[in-house]
Amino acid sequence: MRMENLRKSFKELTWYEYLMGIVMIVIAAKAMIEGFATGSSNGNPAWLTVINFISAVCGVICIFFTAKANISNFIFASVNTIVYAIYLVYWHIWGTAALEIFFYIPTNFISWYHWAKHRDEMISQKTKAKRLTVLQNVVCTMIVVCSAVLYHMILVRFGGEVAWLDAFTLSIGIIATILEMFRYAEQYVWWLITDIVAVAMYIVHFDPVYLTKKSIYLIMAVIGLYNWIKLNKERNIEND
Repeated sequence: MRMENLRKSFKELTWYEYLMGIVMIVIAAKAMIEGFATGSSNGNPAWLTVINFISAVCGVICIFFTAKANISNFIFASVNTIVYAIYLVYWHIWGTAALEIFFYIPTNFISWYHWAKHRDEMISQKTKAKRLTVLQNVVCTMIVVCSAVLYHMILVRFGGEVAWLDAFTLSIGIIATILEMFRYAEQYVWWLITDIVAVAMYIVHFDPVYLTKKSIYLIMAVIGLYNWIKLNKERNIEND
């Protein structure tokens, strides 16, 4: 049954998602081939280009599925989290690396379990979508701002290259992941912001593979927000 749900998940992808996936694969494969041909690619050693390729492919598939409230996303999310953490540690991007290792890895499995417990009654590969209140959104914003200031102070001591961007990526990522875990559509407001921050990070620390990957994430954050709000409105009887 799980393989059947995975098959349905891939069939649900749109033509533009397949197109973005192909673009991601081509760019990551080009960097990997270049890495082994010359010994490095855009400053990454050859072995790290393999890590980047795995992360790129699993990452975009995960994002495509998550935008559709599809439980299958966690298969690819778990692999992507592990390999992306290796990349971040290599480049000493400590704030985001800490987010991946100490937060995303365990919450991937917790969220996987939680989403599976709240499957949509009519579409088994999907989970149920929820919405936050205005007050809850205000509280989330206050937590993000305060925690980003604290993380910035810590990251400066560790010599972070883009400390403010790294700090906001960390704080926003935590809030967005918690909202994702509990199936709130507003997670995508925060993913939208953190993806803008991530794109800025990879413009400063140029890497075509991760810049493309995060740009796709940014596009899918907009699509995901629309999809989740629509799912909640159309399926409000089942999704209460």
